[in-house]
Order: sequence, then C-alpha cells, then structure tokens
Amino acid sequence: MSKKDLFDDTTMTFGEHLEALRFHLWKAIVGLVIGTVAAFFFSERVIIAIQRPVTEAMIRAFNKTPDAVDKSLLESFKDWYASLSSKSAVSSEVEKKADPAMVLPLDAREIAARLHDLAPESYPLPPEDAKPAIINLSLENTEFGKLIERMRGESLLPRTDGPDEAFMIYMKVSMIVGVIISSPWILYQLWLFIGAGLYSHERKYVYTYFPMSVGLFFGGASLCFFIVLPIVLRFLFGFNDWLQLRPEMKMQTWITFALMVSVMFGVSFQLPLVMLFLERISLVSIKLYREKRRHAILIIAFLSMILTPSDPVSMMLMMLPLCVLYELGIFLCARGAGANRSPFEAQPA
Repeated sequence: MSKKDLFDDTTMTFGEHLEALRFHLWKAIVGLVIGTVAAFFFSERVIIAIQRPVTEAMIRAFNKTPDAVDKSLLESFKDWYASLSSKSAVSSEVEKKADPAMVLPLDAREIAARLHDLAPESYPLPPEDAKPAIINLSLENTEFGKLIERMRGESLLPRTDGPDEAFMIYMKVSMIVGVIISSPWILYQLWLFIGAGLYSHERKYVYTYFPMSVGLFFGGASLCFFIVLPIVLRFLFGFNDWLQLRPEMKMQTWITFALMVSVMFGVSFQLPLVMLFLERISLVSIKLYREKRRHAILIIAFLSMILTPSDPVSMMLMMLPLCVLYELGIFLCARGAGANRSPFEAQPA
C-alpha cells in the first residue's frame, strides 16, 4: 500500500512564507481600515458607554453631602441624600426624601431682624426670648438651584485637559473600536498564516478553534467591562473616600485603563484554546497539564498580577476565572484524547 509523506503538502520555502505573510497582512490591514471608518460614525455612543462605569462609581462614592453641614438645620429631613436627580418637595414639615444641598435653612428671627433694620416702622424687632423657627427654603426649579445641580453633575464626569484632547480621544476610540470590529477578520488571517506552516491534518484545527477563539476574547472583555471594572472602581474609590481624597478623572486616562484591562482579559481567556491547540499538535500532554497544575496556578497568579492594575481585587478577578479556564482546557483535551497523533507517523494514501 502506497504511503504519503506529510511533508509533501506542508513544505514551503522561506520566500513562500514571506509572500503568504504579505498577502494575509494586507488583507488584515484592509479589514482594519474598513472597521475603523465604520466605527467613526458611532464612536460617540461608545465613548458615552465607556464613561458609564466610572461615572456611576464616582456618584456612589463621592456624591454626598459634606460633613461640614450643620445637621441641626436638617432635622426635618428623613435622609441626607436621595439621588443626583431627585426632585423632592421641601417644606417646614418634610416627610419625603430631599437633597440637603438644594435647601436653604433660614432662622425666622434673623429674617425678622433684617426686615426691622430695613423698615423699623413696618417690621417690629422680634423678642429676645423668641424660640428658633427654622424655615426651609427650597432651591428646586430656581436658577441658583439649577446651577448647583449642574456643577455637582459636572464635577463627577471625566475631564479633558486641552482643547484638542476630546478630538484625539474620539479618533483613538474610533481606531480601537475599528480593531474590535475587524478583529474576527484579522484573527482569521492570522490563523490562515499559521495554518500554512502546519501539517495537513493539523490545519483543520484552525477552522475548528477560530470561532472559539473569538468567543473567548469577547467573553473575557465583556466580563471585565461589565463586572470586573465596577467592582475594582468601588474598591479603589473606597480608598480615596477613606483617605478623604477626591480623584480627578481624566478621560484619556480612563479610556486607556478600561480598554487595556478589557483587552488583557480577552487575551488571557484564550488559555483553554492554547492548551487544547498545544495538546493537539503533540507539544504538551494531558498528563503534564495535570501534574503541573500547582505550577500553572502560580504562573496564572503571576500573569494576573502583571496584566491587571496594582490592586489585589482585579488580580483575583482575573486569576479565579483563569483557574477555571485551565480546568476547562484539561477537560477539552481529555474529551478529544487520542484524536491527535504524531505528525511523523506515516499517513495512508
């Protein structure tokens, strides 16, 4: 029976490898340009969405009534603060929640004294033994009250330093969103280039694992943005509140922080796919994965410390899912055990 050498279909010269690299690289660049142009038309919504976690964290942590306020003037209120957009009615007998910053407490004795100074004939001087009579003057729906609300809201938003920073942020986000949009196409071209250097029976893994690679990347990035970042911000802002510090959030800094951490999560979530791919091409065995589990956890902890900010919360939030994904990688390898074979074994014709 005739036999076929695996190297017949996989041998490529150095020049052919360079030509394949150039071909797939140009196709990836074209896809990136198309994705960036498309992202330019809706990056505004993306920027607003990126601001949401840090803005909500700032509101929760710092949108509070200052401790310097005289609490005796606010005895009629049930709560210190309802919400940033609360519109509670204010009166001398308040039963609803109200925002103390939107109330001006006045002593009726002082008002009567000022009126007496202005027109003694019309307004008599209040008795010296008169009891305090607090009048709560609402600033709701007044120009001054609207100014206070606007200033408080703007103080919690990320800021820009220069007149051109907003434009540069828009361009930067458009490029990053363009990369995300075109990432399936770019990854596909990368896989095709890698597949050109693989044996014929290994090339099928490119098409099998490519959808899994894209899903793991977006799954890790989504987990980071929607779950990890709010928890990390709550932890970090807690230290600012504890030390009585107020952070000035720059939009440029926040976007870099949020996107880079999300990308790191997406890349790290490729772990089970990398494990499975290495096992399929006979570079690493399932037995080695199981025997070196403790070493793998140590490496995962080290990588989590490097790929995340300096706080321990974000490190643990990356480390724990990666440990689970490591076990998932072992499970996937064991499920297809025996499917791979040595590339040096002769294949039937």
